[in-house]
Amino acid sequence: MRFCSLGSGSTGNATLVEARSGTTVSRVLIDCGFSLRELERRLARAGLTSTDIHAVFITHEHGDHVGCALTLARRHRVPLWTSRGTWRAIGEPELPDELLHFARDMSSIAVGNLELIPYTVPHDAHEPLQLCVSDGAVRLGVLTDAGSITPHLLAQLQGCDALLLECNHDRSMLANSAYPASLKARISGRLGHLANDTAAEILAGCMHGGLKQLVAAHLSERNNRPALAQAALAPLLGGCPEDVLVADPVLGFDWLHIAQ
Repeated sequence: MRFCSLGSGSTGNATLVEARSGTTVSRVLIDCGFSLRELERRLARAGLTSTDIHAVFITHEHGDHVGCALTLARRHRVPLWTSRGTWRAIGEPELPDELLHFARDMSSIAVGNLELIPYTVPHDAHEPLQLCVSDGAVRLGVLTDAGSITPHLLAQLQGCDALLLECNHDRSMLANSAYPASLKARISGRLGHLANDTAAEILAGCMHGGLKQLVAAHLSERNNRPALAQAALAPLLGGCPEDVLVADPVLGFDWLHIAQ
């Protein structure tokens, strides 16, 4: 199994996961926070087109995650998965029944050779979900939008071979930023976004010897720095910051293979 990011941040988010079994290829796009034209451009960087996507999963209704998801589903007949709460929040738009599927906490979803397990997280959205993805051999944990730690969240990330983990802000940078107090409170609140030190707590709670890939994601361009996110997570990996990959807001990151 392998995964890559087409971009990770407030300007747009999309993560690709791919599994191969013989001649069969299964691909899911987790979030779709760009225009269709921009998505196509970024997919081309990964060697793909929209017609290579077998399903799209929308984690929640914020624009940097929904983007062109409906257009992609309609134009290319791509099945779309999301929670009922998210669907209501975006206005319950018209979509053929065969393309619309509702996801629930801990209810398994099959996309070819991939198994998706959605799980609920604390975030300021209507029924937000994050995902663990497996091909039966390895497991990827995706946590890119959450405001705080819950036992349920930690339980789902146990035993992952790779982890895509939000490191949105550095507390000091956010506190000293020009953001209004209300926005600072939203970002740092229980339903906001993960600070670097909170991400480190999550990593400590699910760290094990089999974790092979760690990516810091959804970094704020104003209230964080890649080196700060790496410094927060690196001690749990033996102290080498270079062992923590950081997803670029524009470039994302190239394909990473998850070895067994």
